[in-house]
Amino acid sequence: MAITSSAKKAIRSSARKHVFNLRRKNALYDATKSLSRALAAKDTTGAEKLLPAVYKAIDKACKRGVIKSNTAARKKSRLALAIKRAKA
Repeated sequence: MAITSSAKKAIRSSARKHVFNLRRKNALYDATKSLSRALAAKDTTGAEKLLPAVYKAIDKACKRGVIKSNTAARKKSRLALAIKRAKA
């Protein structure tokens, strides 16, 4: 248990940030899941329409530090590649 006042404040701020990080991570997960569902249903046009929203979610998660920049780049690359393969 935290003893000093600064440690107590750090716990409070950490709990607040945890909520925001979870929200951002869930938005990222939901967006990628919807795109992968569209690809599984062979709906390439729907997946292409979802791609900008997924990119936005990935970029925001990267900007906020929820995921690292290389992870964001890898996710974006793999999603674009999946859509390209589904088209062919």
